[in-house]
Amino acid sequence: MRKAEFVRRRRELMKMIGKGGIVILPAVPEVPRNSDVLYHYRPDSDFFYLTGFGEPESVAVLVPGRPHGEYVLFVRDRDPTRETWDGRRAGPEGATRDYGADDAFPIGDIDDILPGLMENCSRVHYTMGVHQDFDQRVIGWVNRLKSQARTGVQPPQEFVALDHLLHDMRLYKAKPEVEAMRQSARIAVAAHKRAMQFTRPGRMEYEVMAELLHEFRRSNADISYHPIVGGGANGCILHYHENSDELKDGELLLIDAGCEYELYASDITRTFPVNGRFTPEQRALYEVALDAQYAAIEKVKPGNHWNEPHDAAVKAITQGLVKLGILKGKVPALIRDGAYRKFYMHRTGHWLGMDVHDVGDYKVGEQWRVLEPGMAMTVEPGIYIPAGTTGVAKRWWNIGIRIEDDVVVTSNGNEVLTDGLVKEADAIEKLMQAA
Repeated sequence: MRKAEFVRRRRELMKMIGKGGIVILPAVPEVPRNSDVLYHYRPDSDFFYLTGFGEPESVAVLVPGRPHGEYVLFVRDRDPTRETWDGRRAGPEGATRDYGADDAFPIGDIDDILPGLMENCSRVHYTMGVHQDFDQRVIGWVNRLKSQARTGVQPPQEFVALDHLLHDMRLYKAKPEVEAMRQSARIAVAAHKRAMQFTRPGRMEYEVMAELLHEFRRSNADISYHPIVGGGANGCILHYHENSDELKDGELLLIDAGCEYELYASDITRTFPVNGRFTPEQRALYEVALDAQYAAIEKVKPGNHWNEPHDAAVKAITQGLVKLGILKGKVPALIRDGAYRKFYMHRTGHWLGMDVHDVGDYKVGEQWRVLEPGMAMTVEPGIYIPAGTTGVAKRWWNIGIRIEDDVVVTSNGNEVLTDGLVKEADAIEKLMQAA
């Protein structure tokens, strides 16, 4: 992402906040994995969205209209010893030179400097409850200023939830963001193709997962979430994560896996036969799920509301299950009574962006949000019939199917970012047989 994009975002946020407001945004802290080992550091999405700065122990401050510079970063100081062990640091000089800060200070000086930046600001735009230790520091700074009120200091009078404004900004993807998501999708598509062609009876779910991870890493991408690689009955577990079982002849394999490229996520699910050939029952249910996905994607366009793709998927799945005799009754009544939820119990999608379940309100007031260009989402209907499902013939048992693509709303419809990955049943069989 170019520096100009981060500048644009900061300017847009400061324009919304206006003079008299101050933004305080801390970076997420490092997290211990075990003993003295830390998890690999991944910057907080909100912090990185505004700064492009990826180091922990940092705080970004925006003060619209500040004469000496509106954008201030507090960062770790340079430390040759720690840099030898842990890697390079930008330091205050690098924060201004390389990351566009107007002013930068060592993080150790924040207690002395930040209260002065807050002075005479009437509103503090900050997200309470995310970093509880830091919450207390912010409150302490405000209270310090209040104690100086008799000397003419004017402390902030109001806290405003920063995430409300910032997350609404993040909901609308700019061109550079969509391009990053396209690349993330391209990498994930290649990984899924590799996994499909690797799959055969006798291999282990974790071996298939390894193929996905190899393709991600060779393209300088990381996982955007722990992959789901579920064969047979495991495909009926929505968030299956063990990935430890052997793949069996005659079963389906459900893979839900995406990558993160330059901190932008992809999220793809495909379901296919382990041996490369759908059984009649598998194909029949697969076609119902695929029809539902096509119907849902068709509803992703400007002017429609968030729930219209879900409504379309529910209708198609209910109609398909009635046709197969799995559901019995009139389609409108079955939808009204929620009969489909026995087989399709989740929503048809979620926002997608820097987080795989990205930020942004799904409703405005009591109304579903209207779709607009730049919004990105997944479309992922599914059908799940675990063994023992009452009222369903055994031939349908242990069939779990989900088909998921990443879709961006455009000015005249939508763009399916993951369209390069086959999903027609015949095309899947052809791809697997070509391995």
